[in-house]
Amino acid sequence: MGRAIVTAEPWFRRLPVHPVLAGGGFAAVLVAGTWCAATLLIDAGRSVQPLWTSAIEIVMVYFCLSVRSLNDAAMEIFTLLNQQRAADARERLALIVGRDVDRYQPHDMARAAVETVAENFVDGVLSPLLFAAVGGAPLALAFKMVSTLDSMVGYKNERYYHFGKASARLDDGFNFVPARISVPLIALAAQILSRSGIRSLKTAWSEGRNHTSPNAGRPEAAFAGALLIKLNGPNTYGGILVRKPYIGIRFAEVRIDDIKKACDLMMLASLFSVGLASALAMAFISG
Repeated sequence: MGRAIVTAEPWFRRLPVHPVLAGGGFAAVLVAGTWCAATLLIDAGRSVQPLWTSAIEIVMVYFCLSVRSLNDAAMEIFTLLNQQRAADARERLALIVGRDVDRYQPHDMARAAVETVAENFVDGVLSPLLFAAVGGAPLALAFKMVSTLDSMVGYKNERYYHFGKASARLDDGFNFVPARISVPLIALAAQILSRSGIRSLKTAWSEGRNHTSPNAGRPEAAFAGALLIKLNGPNTYGGILVRKPYIGIRFAEVRIDDIKKACDLMMLASLFSVGLASALAMAFISG
C-alpha cells in the first residue's frame, strides 16, 4: 500500500485541478482499488476451490491487524529505556511517531509510547476487526488503505495541507464509530487488570474531546484514566509547535513501567475486540 501511494502521488499532483480535488481523487482511487482488488482475488479463489475463499480472507485480515507489531514496538522502547539506552530508544521511537523526538527525555519517550499504543489500538486492531465483521476482508483492507493514506499524506504541513486533506478526513470518518466503541472495551480490560474501569470511563467521557483529532482523544483518555497518567500536551511536528491540551491533567507523569501496563491493557482490549467483531459477524450472517 505504501508503494502504491508513493507511485500514484506524482500522477495525481500533475492533474490540472485544485490540490484538494486531486488529493480526493487520489484517495478515492486507491481505497476503491484496494477494495476491488481484494474482492476479485477472493472471487478468483472461490472459482477454483470454495475453501480457498476463507483462507484468502483470513490472510487478508491477518495483515490488517497490528496487535503484535504495536506491542513489540512499544516493548522494545520499554526495554531500551530500562537499560538506560536513551539514544537507542529515541531512534526507535522516531520510527513509530510523527513528532520530533530529538530532545525527548525518558519520561517523554514513555509518554509517546503509551500514546501510540492507545491511539493505534483503534487504527490497528478494533477498526479493521469491525470492518471485517460487517464487510469482510475487502472492507478491512480498504480501511487499511485509508489508515495508511492518513499516516503518509494526512499532515497539516505545507506539502500535504491541501493534497492530504481528503485522506485525513476519510480516516476521521472511518474511525469515528470505532474510536467511541473502544472506550467500553478499554474500560472493561482496565477493570479486570486494575479495578480502574469506572475511572477509565469517566476520564474518557470528561476529557476525550481534549485532542486535535476527533477520534484519538477517546482511547487516549480511556488509557489515561485506567493507568492514572497524564497524556497528550504540546508536541513539535517538523519544527512546528502544536499546543494540544493535556488528557488526564490531574494524574501523574508517565513512567517507564506504564509502557508495559499500556501494552497489557491493549492486548486484553484486543481480545474483547475479537469477541465483539465475532458476535457482530455472526449477527450479520444469521440476520
